[in-house]
Amino acid sequence: MRIMREHEVRTRRSADDFPRTEHLAWKIAEVAADPVEVPPETAAMVVNRIIDNAAVSAASVIRRPVTVARTQALAHRTRQGATVFGVDGAVPAEWAAWANGVAVRELDFHDTFLAADYSHPGDNIPALVAVAQQLGVRGADLIRGIATAYEVQIDLVKGICLHQHKIDHVAHLGPSIAAGLGTMLRLDAETIYAAIGQALHLTTATRQSRKGLISSWKAFAPAWAGKVAIEAVDRAMRGEASPAPIWEGEDGVIAWLLAGPDHTYRVPLPAPGEPKRAILDSYTKEHSAEYQSQAPIDLARRMRDRIGDLDQVATIVLHTSHHTHVVIGTGSNDPQKFDPDASRETLDHSVMYIFAVALQDGSWHHERSYAPERAHRADTIELWRKISTVEDPEWTRRYHSSDPTEKAFGAKAVVTLKSGETIVDELAVADAHPLGARPFGREQYVDKFAELADGVVEHREQQRFLSAVENVATTTAGGLAALNVRVDPRVLDKAPTIPSGIFR
Repeated sequence: MRIMREHEVRTRRSADDFPRTEHLAWKIAEVAADPVEVPPETAAMVVNRIIDNAAVSAASVIRRPVTVARTQALAHRTRQGATVFGVDGAVPAEWAAWANGVAVRELDFHDTFLAADYSHPGDNIPALVAVAQQLGVRGADLIRGIATAYEVQIDLVKGICLHQHKIDHVAHLGPSIAAGLGTMLRLDAETIYAAIGQALHLTTATRQSRKGLISSWKAFAPAWAGKVAIEAVDRAMRGEASPAPIWEGEDGVIAWLLAGPDHTYRVPLPAPGEPKRAILDSYTKEHSAEYQSQAPIDLARRMRDRIGDLDQVATIVLHTSHHTHVVIGTGSNDPQKFDPDASRETLDHSVMYIFAVALQDGSWHHERSYAPERAHRADTIELWRKISTVEDPEWTRRYHSSDPTEKAFGAKAVVTLKSGETIVDELAVADAHPLGARPFGREQYVDKFAELADGVVEHREQQRFLSAVENVATTTAGGLAALNVRVDPRVLDKAPTIPSGIFR
């Protein structure tokens, strides 16, 4: 049983006696500064997630947003710095975090944690690796930093809902990266506190990036948080302070951007001396799609033989949680979610499109399933527009359950045929979930990397990288450049040509 302390967080007037030690940012800084050892199972999962990030980066390496970010980063080459995924040479850490963060996030294909809010805690890793490479950090300290970053982001996601107030979930990511960097660099609580406040202040933005016509900024947003957090830590290390109290202030985040001065949030954080295990509560993706569509994809694959001729389908209703219904379902009221000309990012957030294609194909692919010709198939459009979602209070309750054996992100599908016959099935968690039919372990992470790196990274380089990451805990100072994966130059030659910008 983990020893967690629940902290009440609410707005305070400037005139109140509210000592710094009671600020949420300070309490997080104390967690980050705690020299507690990393449990073996946490360290093993950190390795899994570094492999996972490399896998999805390989799959996205020549996509346009990733190419843009890489081009921007490489315009800042330096003699000593951090590596950009796929290529040789060094750039400043903040630019490596930018490029690699976009590569990780572009396909919506890495890990997730869902509670009061959403998160992709693997977004913490690029920034921490970049700084570790630039400063010659040991592998063991990188692992410690990543463990803290996951802990802080996941605990914030458990306690503070951002999306309810239309704030993008990367507002939890900036502080978690700052905290993780603080742990990794063994900074004192005061420095970490200042960095957390700056990072939160500068990474709070509206949720329009995930609403309506969703653009490639969805991939850039967490990379921006990483870049900003690195710069915040640098300033804090030089003695600069931050707005404070950043969450609780009279003109702070809670008062004006979240639930307001009358609301109290409850954020759990590890007690002093308590190991950081939150990464074990998160889960990766088998399919390149928004996490709440993972179980529906597996459910569609399971149901397709029972349904048979899909032309005979009259309607399909997915009974699911409030989150799924309003974010990727018909409860969003986004007509773009039924538009064959919608962006990949928009289709990725349409469970109606995803369920239709998974029913027809019996599979899901990070490129083929989103191809314009796939979205424009007449039979797909017809089936797609027969699908709707409704909120079911029981699915909403399970979504928010604190019991990991009960927590669920799935749906019940009610398929009504033109004959009037109904076919019903449900799935609580994705097959790859820790409680699913085929949970991911090290073997599955390695297999995912091999599959997505095939034809992108030469086999010898794949094996070199896997050996390096599996031994990261014993990597000595200056050795973390080995975590970069070099992509076959012939693959990079196929990347789109990017117009010139300000950076040369």
